Amino acid sequence: MRAGIAGTGRMGAAIAERLIAEGVAVTVWNRTPARADALRARGADVAATPRDLARSVDVVITILSDAAAFESVYGGADGLLAGIAGRLVVEMSTVRPQEQRSLAGRIAAAGGTPVECPVGGTVGPAREGKLFGFAGGEPDAVAHARPLLEKLCRRIEHVGPIGAGAAMKLAINLPLMVYWQALGEAWGLIDTLGLEPERVVSILADTSGAPAMLKNRGPAIAQAFAAGRAGAPSVDIVTMRKDVRAMIDEGAALKRAMPVASAVLAAFDAAIRAGQGASDCTGMPLWWVRDGARSSAGN
Repeated sequence: MRAGIAGTGRMGAAIAERLIAEGVAVTVWNRTPARADALRARGADVAATPRDLARSVDVVITILSDAAAFESVYGGADGLLAGIAGRLVVEMSTVRPQEQRSLAGRIAAAGGTPVECPVGGTVGPAREGKLFGFAGGEPDAVAHARPLLEKLCRRIEHVGPIGAGAAMKLAINLPLMVYWQALGEAWGLIDTLGLEPERVVSILADTSGAPAMLKNRGPAIAQAFAAGRAGAPSVDIVTMRKDVRAMIDEGAALKRAMPVASAVLAAFDAAIRAGQGASDCTGMPLWWVRDGARSSAGN
């Protein structure tokens, strides 16, 4: 089986690296060809266009920044849809269910077989094959995709038809987005104690106030507080805000109030206005403790 990955951003590149390490033949395409050079050096082929990529592989994987990117990758004479006939297409982006359903309809109309599988996890788990996949689609299609997904995911749950995976991913991410802001507010209550960041993280991680995220990212959070800045971004604040907006929009479509998510969105908006948009997620609680809380209190 040859797999094609259209878009080699942080996650797309990490997925490509994992598949290559697992012995899968991989072809990639990226809008900026030079950004695929590192993958070429690892053994990947590089396609000139998304259409060429689709025609040269058995399975196409896309994991894009948002639904607005769908048209630029799938549409047009050189887009994936022009070469997708007879191919399995696994779409892994974090978007709203209706956006996955709309794209799946276009894939099917072009002769492809759509499966959605947004994932829990970032670059590190992707490289290690430890993502959590939330699959949506027809049972036969998901079964067809499963052998490849098992190389990327420690667990795969088929949660329903197309759109179900997107809904599950938004639900999984919502408490996480809330926690990044809650951690900043909690840290603000003890910031004057002068405790070392590593000790604060250790205490929090060993209590009922700690999700798995704190246990996994605790060292990076402590390092950010110790250094006064976040490290290289794995998930940036702009991306987190995009996800929270999608959650709120989906809640509105379902006539569900989202007061907590709305408050978190306001905090993310404030961080981005302050120039923190490109910062890693660990920079959100740091910014809140150092600047955000005081700025908001003064408004």
